[in-house]
Amino acid sequence: MNKLLANIKDIGTTFKEGDWKTRLSFLIFGFGPLMRGQIVIGAALLLCEVLFFLFMFGFGWEYLSKFSTLGTVATHKEGRVTVYGDNSFLILLFGLLAIIAVVLLLVIWRLNVAENQREEKMLREGKALRTNKAVLGSLLDSNFDKTLLALPCIGIFVFTVLPIIFMICVAFTNYDANHQAPSNLFTWVGLENFRNLTSFGTNGFGPTFLSVLFWTLIWAFFATFLDYFLGMAVAILINKKGIRFKKLWRTILVVTIAVPQFVSLLYISKMFAADGLINGYLLKWGWIKEAIPFWTDPILARITILVINIWIGIPYMMLIATGLLMNIPADLYESASIDGASGFQMFRHITLPYMLFVTGPFLLTQFTGNLNNFNVIFLLNRGRPQSMNLAGNAGSTDLLVTWLYKMTINDTNYRMAAVIGIMVFLVTAVISLVVYNMLPSVKDEGGFQ
Repeated sequence: MNKLLANIKDIGTTFKEGDWKTRLSFLIFGFGPLMRGQIVIGAALLLCEVLFFLFMFGFGWEYLSKFSTLGTVATHKEGRVTVYGDNSFLILLFGLLAIIAVVLLLVIWRLNVAENQREEKMLREGKALRTNKAVLGSLLDSNFDKTLLALPCIGIFVFTVLPIIFMICVAFTNYDANHQAPSNLFTWVGLENFRNLTSFGTNGFGPTFLSVLFWTLIWAFFATFLDYFLGMAVAILINKKGIRFKKLWRTILVVTIAVPQFVSLLYISKMFAADGLINGYLLKWGWIKEAIPFWTDPILARITILVINIWIGIPYMMLIATGLLMNIPADLYESASIDGASGFQMFRHITLPYMLFVTGPFLLTQFTGNLNNFNVIFLLNRGRPQSMNLAGNAGSTDLLVTWLYKMTINDTNYRMAAVIGIMVFLVTAVISLVVYNMLPSVKDEGGFQ
């Protein structure tokens, strides 16, 4: 707040004490720099203002003026003639662009004021302003970082930031299968979708959301820590003195990484089907009398997915642990051995603390990645089995991210999918921030130095 007030005061002082060129620049961007010979800077500022008004008067204002309602006239037919009306989707999209354009204009206006202030100060102090050649040259010298990052920043905004803002806005509308623009407009509904997600009424998504969230957290926990500790155990076992053919065992594990995951997961999915290879041989050998419902029993399906994920995740962790174990000073183990420490004690007090210290951020990354692990769940059994007790086409093994996918693709319920997307972000962000500040490598950076 204090910074904002200081900025407002600074702008007022600039206008009050500035010359006529500076004052006119408050309306015509870059006028002051142009009059002082700063052609490059002045032209750039003026171009931004011109482009803004071209955008707004061209079509931006048309959509911005309807942003509060998202349209009132739907496309319809009058006899054989199609009467085109509003399009809620385009109004929301271009309305957002118009709002962002206004915000950017204010930022550029502030930069315009600051540039005039800087130039006037330099002239009062008897200093010469930079030449236009020097300004252009700085784009490849002192300001080369801005030149280099300009295109990536625009790409991030267009393909990442804008879709996220759009998705957040959709969460406050009734955009679903029954409200498809342009024939059926959608509009703002406030917090209705969020209340629906947490409602335990007849048509509420509350029980389903809690069930899917609970399984998502359980999945992320076991998928992360089972792979972590078992991968570490395999690495310790292979690195142990006296183990022969170490390169062979590592190569076998690495080969599983080389196979595309979607191929192996689809193949395994068929293996564990009721008529698949596993059940087929068990029935043939007489070990079972009927097919094991790996994918049709909810509890068994979850256990099967966790076990299969172990096979997928161990090789990655084995490779990481192998490199880290080789960096632990051998003197520590020798000293502990002389003091009579057992193998378990050395693992507990030397190996594990070192591994947790070094791999803490990686472990957090794996956990958050598993919260959004779409491939394993969807490719193995598409979140099935379905349950009559779960709303929104959710299955017993669906994660929040796969449930979001089904809500979007299968049900075209974009409003609830957007709400779930926001909840996925909140769950991931809260867990990441809390756990990150608890990591040993963050709390005690010099612990193993």
